[in-house]
Amino acid sequence: MRALAEFIMRGRMQATLVVVGSAALPLLFWLSAAAGSLVLLRRGMSDALGILAWALLPAIAWWYFGEPRTLLVLLGALGLALLLRASMSWNRVLLCSVALGLVYGLILGAVFREPIEAMASELSKLLPQMFDGVHQQMSVDERARMESLIAPVLTGLLAALLQTVSLLSLILGRYWQAALYNPGGFGHEFRALRLPPSLAMLLLVGMLLGPNLGPQMAMLTPLCSVPLVFAAIALLHGLVAQGRLAKFWLVGMYITLLIFMQLTYPLLVVLAMVDSLFDFRGRFERKNGSGPANGEG
Repeated sequence: MRALAEFIMRGRMQATLVVVGSAALPLLFWLSAAAGSLVLLRRGMSDALGILAWALLPAIAWWYFGEPRTLLVLLGALGLALLLRASMSWNRVLLCSVALGLVYGLILGAVFREPIEAMASELSKLLPQMFDGVHQQMSVDERARMESLIAPVLTGLLAALLQTVSLLSLILGRYWQAALYNPGGFGHEFRALRLPPSLAMLLLVGMLLGPNLGPQMAMLTPLCSVPLVFAAIALLHGLVAQGRLAKFWLVGMYITLLIFMQLTYPLLVVLAMVDSLFDFRGRFERKNGSGPANGEG
């Protein structure tokens, strides 16, 4: 991957080839977003604008043929990269990713309204089996309210997936930047990521109270969970770097997150909430003054 990053930063033509080519190929839109993020983080918007403008052509073409993910992830990752370059704050990036996810949700809800509603209709038929016993005890209004939340939650899950891909693309671009110009800088930066209690509580409130604000706001539940999961992953990486956990825990976390996501994902959300209150890395810090370094050092 470092060789690819070196090729991207070799010149404008090489960067354009990777950004545009990966945007044109199916399922490689994340690579286009990562390469565009690298160019923007290193050279700034003024120098990167010409390269990124060419990438919009295949992204718009994909949208025309009914595939909006390429354009959404590209623009979303670049917007987050611009924010990171200006603020040097991953907390702001994670918080703004929730707003980005809401935009994704509104667009996906409009573009894929019919398939989402069809899927929600099929899921509503399975509710009596999924909530056997509990479903029969609900009133008619409660059942209707639960069914009205299915489509927004499905939309939120799709939007949260694009939100996650946008963040991962930015992370890959930031990692490339540090690998080329400040080796090890991204590791220090990511392992220092920790949500302050106020921000963590705000995300928790969004997760729990979002559905009470209206059916369409139910998509806040998956969207607000994404920053907490990234913070929990950063915590585990930090504890491993401090020698408080073995690398086995990282491997196990990633494997279980892929295989048993429905169990591991909520645990990571809870772990991030607890860490925001107790700051495990700060308590276990052996050396003082080793603050976070940004991707440029």
